[in-house]
Amino acid sequence: MKSRASQKFLGLVHFEGRKLTEMTKVEKATLDRDSLAYDKDLKKRGHLVAAEALQSPSQAKIVNVRGSKMSVTDGPFTETKEQLGGFILVKAKGMREAVKIAAGIPLAKLGRIEVRPIYVI
Repeated sequence: MKSRASQKFLGLVHFEGRKLTEMTKVEKATLDRDSLAYDKDLKKRGHLVAAEALQSPSQAKIVNVRGSKMSVTDGPFTETKEQLGGFILVKAKGMREAVKIAAGIPLAKLGRIEVRPIYVI
C-alpha cells in the first residue's frame, strides 16, 4: 500500500487563563514537564515542526491596515473566556492523524485544540 505524503497541520491551543493561574506550582511544573516530553516524543517520531507557548493576551498588539493607514491597539479584546495560549505545527498523513496528535497535547485536558490544515498553493 502506498503511503501518503505528510501534510502540515497547525494546532491552536485555547484555554481559560484562570485555569493556569489557579494551578499550584507542582501542577504547573508537571504540566510543563509533560508538555516538553510530548514535544520531544513528537520530534523523535518526525511529527513536530514547531511548538511554542504564548505570553498573556495583555502583551498583544492588534495591527490594522486600511488603505495606507496603519493603526495599532492593545488587545485582543474578545468576548470569550478562552485565550490563544500557544501553537503546535506538526506533520501528519491526514486530519485523522493530526487530531490524534492534538489529543495527546497535555493542555487539551484543560482547554481545546483547534486543528487546521496548512494551506498549500
